[in-house]
Amino acid sequence: MAKPVERVAVIGAGVIGSGWAARFLGGGLDVAAWDPSPDAAGKARASIDVAWAAMTRRGVAPGASPARLAFCDTIEDCVAGTNFVQENAPEREALKQDLLARIDAANPDAIIASSTSGLLPTILSAKMKRPERMLVGHPFNPVYLLPLVELVGGQKTTQATIDDAGAFYKSVGMRPLPLRREIEGFVADRLMEALWREALWLVNDDVATTEEIDAAVVYGCGLRWSLMGTFLTFHLAGGEGGMRHMLHQFGPALKLPWTKLVSPELTEELIDKVADGCEAQAAGRSIKELETRRDDFLVELLALVQKYWPEAEGRPGRP
Repeated sequence: MAKPVERVAVIGAGVIGSGWAARFLGGGLDVAAWDPSPDAAGKARASIDVAWAAMTRRGVAPGASPARLAFCDTIEDCVAGTNFVQENAPEREALKQDLLARIDAANPDAIIASSTSGLLPTILSAKMKRPERMLVGHPFNPVYLLPLVELVGGQKTTQATIDDAGAFYKSVGMRPLPLRREIEGFVADRLMEALWREALWLVNDDVATTEEIDAAVVYGCGLRWSLMGTFLTFHLAGGEGGMRHMLHQFGPALKLPWTKLVSPELTEELIDKVADGCEAQAAGRSIKELETRRDDFLVELLALVQKYWPEAEGRPGRP
């Protein structure tokens, strides 16, 4: 990008799109948004108002304000005058291809990032005349608090596009993670999908309830993962010998048939078990109440773990 981003276009203003809008607004930017739903603007503004309470506790840029959001009538009006576009349409390949081609035609200079959670950028950019400036910028919900954004380039995406996108995301408090190559589902969703499939089997086989499975993560592995992730956690499990000793000692267990990575059939019985379990866990609280509780927790957690991130140890540039 030849100049710093001052205005961002957000195409699609649902849960992820409104989350991105809140993140960009919190970074002190002007945000133009477009969504074909007739009630999209009202819903997005309501979501941003909820997010703003948590964001202001984390800290927003000088001059940041939800009032700097403007909804546009057309995609062309939305992307005009910006050098960064965040696309957040539903996960339908043909729909995204058409939208990206339309954005490409309307703005020949902007970097165009898709929030897709698994579709390949090479395929998504197939109808674009300038696919070299398109990449995946995959965030995590709530976008306005969680910092990770996976950057995935397609076959024609230039390194400059990836570098510039990463620099922009960093400027609004994100932690960009460039992938070394294009792959369906990227990194984080593949990890979550494996855990999700195993969790469904445990419910399906009446080994544990949804609440018991969540407790296993919340009070156990999840606490360590929020700081060290999977590999460094196992590195410590090897004692003084580290990962090398751990793999020699516990590696043979990987051959045991403990896990079932093929998902179970989503029968009505399993759907009822999962849905009823989640509703029991919610204990009558609305989704909005649970979101507020989640956001309050994340604000406090981020304040803690940030003290232990690599840059706090004097190791800048590490993911």
